[in-house]
Amino acid sequence: MRIKFAMILLTTSWLFEYRIYLVGQSAGAHISACALFEQACKESQGDSISWSVSQIKSYFALSGGYNLLKLVDHFNERGLYRSIFLGIMEGEKSLRKYSPELVVQDQSMAEAIPLLPPIILFHGTEDYSIPPDASENFAEVLNKVGAHAEVVLYEGKTHTDLFIQDPLRGGRDELFEHMLAVIHAGDEAALAKDAMAPPMRRLVPEILLKLAREISPF
Repeated sequence: MRIKFAMILLTTSWLFEYRIYLVGQSAGAHISACALFEQACKESQGDSISWSVSQIKSYFALSGGYNLLKLVDHFNERGLYRSIFLGIMEGEKSLRKYSPELVVQDQSMAEAIPLLPPIILFHGTEDYSIPPDASENFAEVLNKVGAHAEVVLYEGKTHTDLFIQDPLRGGRDELFEHMLAVIHAGDEAALAKDAMAPPMRRLVPEILLKLAREISPF
């Protein structure tokens, strides 16, 4: 009995270990990209690590900014003044260090790139907090250096629509469906079950969602 239980634990551990999907939104997308690249670099150099990039099946990044050198002026125009932002980042020199779009082009990342999981970047075309070209440019750079990246743009969506307003609205959730399609790729039974799932229930009246969209600073 103990042997069977141990085998179940090992099997469960193996399944969980290799069905991990990394997701980040906005600043979370930026930070998780930094962490992912740093881990891949350590792994490629043979450093001691507590987890492997190979454990992550895909990385989903939503509405992120990946080149701080390009974004600092945009943030300044949006109200996050340059002096404040540079104070948070501890000076302009750190902007390059914490810009995944630039880091991945560094020669030190050459051997780490093959370790990276598939990267899918989601962005709304009406995102004024971080313009959609942040994801488009990042995807272009990633593919250029040999990583596997895809960008998905959602027409008319703002910085928060995809992960706040749309789920609250109920009905069909494009982002959720896209993620499920990636997670369940190759699993016909799971995909069939997804297709038969009932629409999500509305949680908030539409008038409140429209009002929130109008007054949201994002």
